[in-house]
Amino acid sequence: MASIPGLQPLAHDAVPGDIFLETGLEPDWVEHPSSPPRQVASRHTQSEDVGEPVFTLSEQGNAEAYILSYIDGTRFVVDGATRRIWGTVQPPNTPEDLATYFLGPILGFVLRKRHVTSLHASCVAIGGHAVALCGGAGFGKSTTAAALALRGYPILAEDIVPLDESAGTIHAVPGYPRVCLWPDAVEKLLGNAEALPELTAEWGKRYLALDGARATFCQEKLPLGMIYLFAPRDSEDAPRVVQLRPREVLLELVQNTYMNWLLDRQQRAVEFDMLSRLVGQVVVRRIVPSSDAARLGALCSLIEEDAARALAEKHATSPIRRP
Repeated sequence: MASIPGLQPLAHDAVPGDIFLETGLEPDWVEHPSSPPRQVASRHTQSEDVGEPVFTLSEQGNAEAYILSYIDGTRFVVDGATRRIWGTVQPPNTPEDLATYFLGPILGFVLRKRHVTSLHASCVAIGGHAVALCGGAGFGKSTTAAALALRGYPILAEDIVPLDESAGTIHAVPGYPRVCLWPDAVEKLLGNAEALPELTAEWGKRYLALDGARATFCQEKLPLGMIYLFAPRDSEDAPRVVQLRPREVLLELVQNTYMNWLLDRQQRAVEFDMLSRLVGQVVVRRIVPSSDAARLGALCSLIEEDAARALAEKHATSPIRRP
């Protein structure tokens, strides 16, 4: 048994997990499918003139297993029950690269197959609630989460925020204890692009460990209190918060759930209903960051003040739940 970079070991008395990652030689359940694979989706993350897809998803037999293949030779096989996963990488990639894939898109895929809706967001704990920072790549959600973490706010999740609806309340579920950052973001936060350890030797990204040294990790699910939808950076009157109409909120949330391209029509309808309930109980606002890196502190202060005020108002006006 080997440790997975980025994950903490379970305590001896902890309940065993229900996902098992295998590496090395292909196990028998991977080698002997009953029928050849069928391609069900391919995702391009580069321009349309690239001939080979960056990512390809195939289904083995009648959903006996799923094969997730990447252009760099990384390959994962997930069994139909989404409990057993086998993964392999090709040189020069390393076990750290394998772990990066596993903790990101592979577990995101597993959550989707288990019908768990996840936001494409970072998530921070403020005032006993989860506050999700949601938006497109490069909008600054991870950098902002890391900056808030350095101010003492625990982080619940990075990039993928699973949602759990129970007893009429939607909760954000913790992920893993790291925030991944590009070197320029590290420089903005700490004044030196090399101030944090590398995620992998081949990729260039670095990570802020949520181990209690610089920043902390929230290990408990929290009620989702607020979502900030990040807009592109602006040079004028930013950072600022913008109010949104419920219909605008719902349409944007539909676009910001993780791996939503996997959903069929019925699954989309179910998720739409769930997000409609979310809009009814969670404060959602657009936030516009500044294009001036020196204004990152002002962005964090704005989120602190706005979230504290909005959550206090929400708590004061919430109906009393009777047993």
